[in-house]
Amino acid sequence: MVGPAKRCGKSRLLDVITESVHDPLITVNASAAAVFRSITATPPTLLVDEADTLFGSAKVAEKNEEMRGLLNAGHQRNRPTLRVSGPNHEVSKFPTFAMAALAGIGDLPDTIMDRSIVIRMRRRRPGEKVAEFRTFRDTPPLHALRDRLVAWLAPLHAEAMELTPAMPVEDRAADTWQPLVTVADLAGGTWPDLARTACRVMAKHEAEQDQDSSSLGIRLLADIRRAFATEGNPPALRTSRLLDILNQDAETPWPEYTTNGLTPRGLQILLKEYGISSAPRRFHGNVQARGYALLHFTDSWARYCPEPAPETTTGA
Repeated sequence: MVGPAKRCGKSRLLDVITESVHDPLITVNASAAAVFRSITATPPTLLVDEADTLFGSAKVAEKNEEMRGLLNAGHQRNRPTLRVSGPNHEVSKFPTFAMAALAGIGDLPDTIMDRSIVIRMRRRRPGEKVAEFRTFRDTPPLHALRDRLVAWLAPLHAEAMELTPAMPVEDRAADTWQPLVTVADLAGGTWPDLARTACRVMAKHEAEQDQDSSSLGIRLLADIRRAFATEGNPPALRTSRLLDILNQDAETPWPEYTTNGLTPRGLQILLKEYGISSAPRRFHGNVQARGYALLHFTDSWARYCPEPAPETTTGA
């Protein structure tokens, strides 16, 4: 749960989750070693508020590298951490797998975000109303809901483990969302479609966020694809024309990439790691100029910034 500032409801949502999950363990100022020793064969649910204070700057994040490693490893079963302990310096295995909910201001480290279902929150506008949360009044209904879910799902555990639901996403996003989609399929009704819609929309949003913030090369590939589409997808584009299109879009980083915008040399350097380069080509009017062939981009587009798949409705 992340938001751009204070008072976006992150801690309140964490309060609701705390009363709804299995064996909640609030890790306020807990050391990584203490958390390691709290995870057993029946792990608690780790709850971390103000997670931005753990990873907010490079210096602070370095001090909490063990905690980040724990959260990353805990995304999957059978990823124990090894520690030397006792007077005989024996190597001990500590399990790391556990459900976790984190709340913080701003994005957390990429490796954590990539393993998470990200709920982005906003501060409410003047005039927008939300129901107040009162611990004494609201905790008992949340506990009752938790107990009902346990009573329903516990007998279905073996069946759930055998299910391989059709997923609208792939790779790590599919791994992360599959348990929730499985529960939705077991519930039936409208839940399967609702779960898959949420999965598709939220995973797509995070993929776009990741593309915008962490990979200039992938952003360039996507913008070049739009440039080719703008020109009618010709077999090739002159380098000068491609740069004109890129540098005219004020909503991209290219006009300010240098004092002169993105240059032919800068374009060449950014595309080099994808194995794409310009070459002398013949254009309209038998004019020769350096340019880029559309076919040289298709493999990289498919690998790094594929077009979104058509939306489909998939039931249980």
